[in-house]
Amino acid sequence: MENSEEQKTEVDVEEIVSTEAEVLKPKKPSRLCPRGIQTFTVARQSDETGVSGEGVVIEGVLLATGQCIAHWLYPRPKGSIAIFDSMNDFVTVHIQPHPSNRTIITYDDGEQDRFGLFSDEEKVEDENIQNETPSDS
Repeated sequence: MENSEEQKTEVDVEEIVSTEAEVLKPKKPSRLCPRGIQTFTVARQSDETGVSGEGVVIEGVLLATGQCIAHWLYPRPKGSIAIFDSMNDFVTVHIQPHPSNRTIITYDDGEQDRFGLFSDEEKVEDENIQNETPSDS
């Protein structure tokens, strides 16, 4: 009888653990972490230091705790990773000191934060894009 109970326990454990992608996909955040995980990219329109380059130079994750993980895509092939206590700390250290880079942070929901010396024309264009609503057609 002891053997059959062991087999039953093994079967129960196998039924609980799923390998289906739909089951393992990240879920909506719980009550304890209302925001969930948010991904972002950092694109520079220019590179005043000549180190990271132009275009998308960082991919990152903003955790529900508010911590920010930044992955520099240079030097290839692995780049480097840093963890910050907040997105504000990351921006203060790596974005704001270089206004001539004209940096755009784009989040996975399409929201963008722009930093640096953008022309008035680009600022107006950006405001128009943010104020547009999808057409009902």
